[in-house]
Amino acid sequence: MSIETDIKQKKFRSPYQRLSINLTYTSNWLGYKQLELFKEHDITSQQYNVLRILRGQQSNAIKVTEIAERMLDKNSNTSRLIDKLLVKGWAERTSCPSDRRAVDVVITPAGLDLLSKMDPALEEWENGLSSVITPEEADLMSSLLDKMREAENNNL
Repeated sequence: MSIETDIKQKKFRSPYQRLSINLTYTSNWLGYKQLELFKEHDITSQQYNVLRILRGQQSNAIKVTEIAERMLDKNSNTSRLIDKLLVKGWAERTSCPSDRRAVDVVITPAGLDLLSKMDPALEEWENGLSSVITPEEADLMSSLLDKMREAENNNL
């Protein structure tokens, strides 16, 4: 379906407006699709993002500030998200040996277990995209999105 059909709009001011609206709409659509899976596991997309970051540390602790820098949603309150993960037993805090004011976080075995339960469904969903988009097209789309963000970071 085209963006025009999905949002019932016949004309856009420019191809760039169409692209911008299409990106926003598609991003929200992807988020809702993931939300369905996340609800089954009582986790939000932001909490999942933190756990994914922690898993990538391979059981090495990471500072809260470093987690915040890596978050997909830069508006997330990382400290609050980590507090929720602590309550659920999916992460734990440790003292930072090099800076007593800093807080380190590490994923727990329960957090790793949760991610391993979620991985097959997420992989299946992502692999479903391969029936619509080739790996080369996926790489091209990613490169174009990177180019857009790079241009914005360089003040166009």
